[in-house]
Amino acid sequence: MLDVAVIDDPAAAEVCLDPVRARLLAALAEPASASALATRAGLTRQKVNYHLHALERVGLVELVEERRKGNMTERVMQATAASYVISPAALAPVAPDPDHAPDQLSARWLLALGARLVREVGELITGSRAARQPLATFAVDSEIRFASAADRAAFAAELTKSLADLVTRYHDEHSPGGRRHRLVVGLHPSLITPSPGTASPAALPEAARPELTKE
Repeated sequence: MLDVAVIDDPAAAEVCLDPVRARLLAALAEPASASALATRAGLTRQKVNYHLHALERVGLVELVEERRKGNMTERVMQATAASYVISPAALAPVAPDPDHAPDQLSARWLLALGARLVREVGELITGSRAARQPLATFAVDSEIRFASAADRAAFAAELTKSLADLVTRYHDEHSPGGRRHRLVVGLHPSLITPSPGTASPAALPEAARPELTKE
């Protein structure tokens, strides 16, 4: 079982977005039979089997064992991954294009970059598994608290200059054995978990949360 899998097939995306099937996928992080799932989910075995067949048809669950019970064979299934991400490739006609109107201060452009990251890394993972070759990636995840918007702007300017210097130092356009790599850096306000009885920041009017707007 994979830790995370990317769904790029529109049919698979449609199947897994059904709330009942999503619950069954989560339950199948551990192998289980239709009868066990039915008891756990409060559904009939027939209904569970119907949803399992749909999930199996698009490759989201797989058979791991068959058990004989009297004159019946019980199929034990497991999800192919512990979690899933739906790639923009599943919605290709309306997938965002980060090459259209790039804007370093736009949250929507940042979202478009993230969508492309999911699509491209998903395709690379699929290709590396088919070729049985390792995939060279690198990621950094950090959090920083700025004292002011001015400090945030200064940090962004310094980071941009540092990255430009690194790219200039290491980029080799003509090396015969070279391979291009994509570098994406994003900065956004951290989500705040609201206290009981208070509104989530995401639910507040734009004017009430100026720290989320463009500078």
